[in-house]
Amino acid sequence: MNLYMLRHASAGQRRSNPVLDVKRPLDKAGKRDCLLLGNTLTSMNVSFDLVVSSPLKRSLQTASLVGTETGYEQKIVLSDALAPSATYAQFEKLLMECSGVESLLVVGHSPNLVEFLGTLMQPAQQTRASRPPASVRLRKGAIAKLNLERGAATLQWMLDPRVIRTLYASSTTRSRRKISRK
Repeated sequence: MNLYMLRHASAGQRRSNPVLDVKRPLDKAGKRDCLLLGNTLTSMNVSFDLVVSSPLKRSLQTASLVGTETGYEQKIVLSDALAPSATYAQFEKLLMECSGVESLLVVGHSPNLVEFLGTLMQPAQQTRASRPPASVRLRKGAIAKLNLERGAATLQWMLDPRVIRTLYASSTTRSRRKISRK
């Protein structure tokens, strides 16, 4: 299975009221980053067989925008295994339920999504309780591709929204190289 782990894009400041924070939408920069990421994934020929999102609004919006840009036309599945309070056991159960899927996109939150990513990359022989997960930095709107064939997951690549914005800006400002004509 190819597992794509995407942290939701920028959604502004956290609300002190947890009820309001659940409904916090993406901000303008977050929406732009989702569209750029979806466009980049499309140019890399990345597509998804299944998209699973946290039930919080900002994650669902991220999943929807990226999914639409990559041509995903099915319904996005909501799962509490990707909510901010989820445990690794819940996430592992979600992966088992999706074991028949070849290309899976999960959209969630920090810090648990980052911990899940680090834990997946640990060798299976090591007890996960005795050793902390690998340290990985996954910024808002960043995506990581993992291969889950045998044993520990293999990190294939990671895309940060700052890199995508820089690449997009440089490709749109200069379409041809500047050469001198003498």
